[in-house]
Amino acid sequence: MQAHVGPSTLMPLRVMIVDDHEVVRNGIKALLAEEEGLTVAAEAGGVREAVDRAEWARPDVVVMDIRLPDGSGIDATREIRARLPNTQVLMLTTFADDEALFASIMAGAAGYVLKQVKGGDLVRAIRAVGAGQNLLDPAVTRGVLDRLRRGKHLLGDERLARLSAQEERILGEVADGKTNREIGVDLKLAEKTVKNYVSALFAKLGMERRTQAAAYAARIFEEHDHGERESPAS
Repeated sequence: MQAHVGPSTLMPLRVMIVDDHEVVRNGIKALLAEEEGLTVAAEAGGVREAVDRAEWARPDVVVMDIRLPDGSGIDATREIRARLPNTQVLMLTTFADDEALFASIMAGAAGYVLKQVKGGDLVRAIRAVGAGQNLLDPAVTRGVLDRLRRGKHLLGDERLARLSAQEERILGEVADGKTNREIGVDLKLAEKTVKNYVSALFAKLGMERRTQAAAYAARIFEEHDHGERESPAS
């Protein structure tokens, strides 16, 4: 079953909630019960239970806690996505942990939001990933575009070095969360042209999702910044 964009669609978006705290699961269930077009298909409190119940319930979206008592929500995400490629995973966690963000996106998560998110924003995030959109919390990704503009020669990353100047600019826009249409407006390109550039740069980076590219960009900047802080002054 594929994503269903909004409350007016006939088939509800089926959501699974994975969190080891029952009070959190109940809170999200109560929130979603007030929303049209959303239904809770299953819930789980651990990795193994999450994988088994996801395979049984086949949800459209899994809201996944990143830390679980029997392992990591990242591992659960990787396994669920391998078994159910049409199921989208939205990571929900307490801290804006860059390492966890990167690992989550590389495991196949479509988005990442903090538990401090407002109820309405969480609902919008669930609908967005259910509709096939990628979503990263702005607090986690802020500044990525500016750092990309420092230039790939400063970063020393082999994959980044494969990109043309235009592809670099588009990667920066993707990392900043912009759509192909918005990128086209910024760079004065047709939306179809942007789509072709995005496909090409993803192929060069060996990635399939916009969130993977954004997390990749954030990671190489973090490594570069760390190296700069440790280097002695010349």
